[in-house]
Order: sequence, then C-alpha cells, then structure tokens
Amino acid sequence: MSVDRNKIKYMPGMYAYKRPNAAQLAEQHIHSWVKRQLKTRPTKIERAQIEPAVCFSRKIGSGTLEIADLLAEKLNYSVADRGLLDYMAKNKKLSKQTIEFFDERYPGKLSELASMLFGEKSFIMSDYIQNFISAVYAFADMGSTIFVGRGIHLFLPRDRVLAVRVICSDNNRISRLTEILDVEEKDALKIIRRVDREQSEFFKKAHGKKEASPYEFDLVINRDFIEKPMSAAEIVATAYWEKFAEELGAKEIARVKSM
Repeated sequence: MSVDRNKIKYMPGMYAYKRPNAAQLAEQHIHSWVKRQLKTRPTKIERAQIEPAVCFSRKIGSGTLEIADLLAEKLNYSVADRGLLDYMAKNKKLSKQTIEFFDERYPGKLSELASMLFGEKSFIMSDYIQNFISAVYAFADMGSTIFVGRGIHLFLPRDRVLAVRVICSDNNRISRLTEILDVEEKDALKIIRRVDREQSEFFKKAHGKKEASPYEFDLVINRDFIEKPMSAAEIVATAYWEKFAEELGAKEIARVKSM
C-alpha cells in the first residue's frame, strides 16, 4: 500500500521509546500537581523561588527528548516537553488554574517578562504565550524539572537553570527522521524545514528573536560527535551537579551518581 507523504505528521520528540501523549501525561501528573500546589500558599513572596531546573533547547531531530528521558531517570526528575506544555496552555481549565497560581505566586512577573522580551512592544504577548509561561512556572515551582524545547531558559530565572543546547548536522537529522518515520530522505528534509520554520516563528513570538544564540547556554552538545544519548545525559548530569553543587549537597549528588 502506498504512503501519502503529505499526511505524515512529525512532532518533535518522536523516537523509538513510545511516550504517553500529552493528554495522558496531563491526566497522570498535571491535575494532581496543580491541585496540590494551589492548596499550598506561600506566606511570603520571598519563598517563591523555583528549584534548580534543566532546560534543553534543540535542533529538531537531534534526539534531545531521548537524552532528557535518560537524564530524568538518573536524577529522578519529571520531564516537561513541548507537547505537554502546549497542552496545558491550550486547555482552558488548566490554563485558568495555572494563570491564577502564577499571578498569586509571582505577582507582576508576567509584565516583567513581557517588558524584558519585547520592550515597548510587550502588548503583543498573546493569551497562548501567557498561558504557556504560567504552565512553565507551575511546573518549575512544583519541583526540579527537565524542560525540553521552546527556549524555556529565557523565561525562567537564569541562575536557577542549567541551559543546554543540543545540535547536529542536517544530514544526521534527516537520517534520524528517515528511520523514525520510515520515509524517504527528501520527505524527511521537507519535515525538518517545516518544523524549523515553526520553531523560528515561535521564537519570534515568544522571545522576540529569530533563533537561540550559543552564548545563552551553559553547555552545547553536538550529536555529530557525541552520538550516544546516555553519554550526552551523563555530561548534562555532571554539569548540573557542578552548577548546583552547594545547593544540592554532597549526599544528594552521591546518591544520584550511585544510581
């Protein structure tokens, strides 16, 4: 049977390991987390500080989510990827809860972020972007989280984040998508170009810039040379422990390293 290449839908994060879809993950985690967190009101604004987080920015098709999942197993953290955060931002009930939580927990933060990202044009921040930011902060406030995609390191306080950029050549991206989707190289290239364009449009809307600068990150990993996902995860884990060593404590680092 022939395959209609025009109907092939690639979503960033597809790889051999079958992850639950966004709705399933939301059902398993978000409702209970948001419900629990909304019951816990801080007595002082000073207490509203997020736990250290890892933020991955990636070239689509570089296998970053696989690295994030391996890192999550090692650190025993949760992974919040683009699909899950998009689901929260677009779900009216969840977005209402997270917006209310965000406004109370971080009063004035949304205006501050809008001004920082867009300057005098801060009014262009859409409802979706506001919902997305509130979902990010809801996750970050619930505990140490591994974020994947959407330039989240630019939303969160920089000193609370290990920002990691994962890249690889177009040839390797094409090869990977060709295998994952079982399509021809020309079709994989079309998908990459489309997703790259969508990513660029989001960066412009959400961050007021065309693309991520390498100078924004603590660490840049090139999958052309660091091919094994576990090796990349180990590198990120080591950088994370080094950056937040004092806060995490020697015992916690030793515990995680022994896993």
